[in-house]
Amino acid sequence: LGLMLLLASSSALVAGEAQPLIKDPKIASRMAALTAKLRCLVCQGESIAESGADLARDLRRLVREQVAAGRSDEQIRAYLKARYGDWILLRPPFDARTLVLWIGPPLLLLVLLIALFRRWRRAAGAAAAADEEALAAWIAGRRAQGEDGP
Repeated sequence: LGLMLLLASSSALVAGEAQPLIKDPKIASRMAALTAKLRCLVCQGESIAESGADLARDLRRLVREQVAAGRSDEQIRAYLKARYGDWILLRPPFDARTLVLWIGPPLLLLVLLIALFRRWRRAAGAAAAADEEALAAWIAGRRAQGEDGP
């Protein structure tokens, strides 16, 4: 019982509230803004601020070191772009090299919507033609039986 109490109390001491790594709130907000705009190269869909990957942790440390060295946000982004390419940015720049990234998805969506609309129109036209044929056959059958209806 004594050993269990000792273990429980020691884990409570160790598991205390996490202390922020950066004490200056200006630097902390700057770090948060910077890391939120940089892509985790492992997770790819997350920023390095959100990712728990080892590489993201290393990149956060690198950004923190760059901030501590007095570099501007633009200098830090330029350094990371030079090292990892435009892929490091969650929002790549709009230029000739990234045109496909920006225009491709909406263009693909438009092409798919047009194809679906055409398929729908063709199916609706075929169904209408089949309905007309069935109606004509029904009318012909009624006339053949001598039931001329109203």
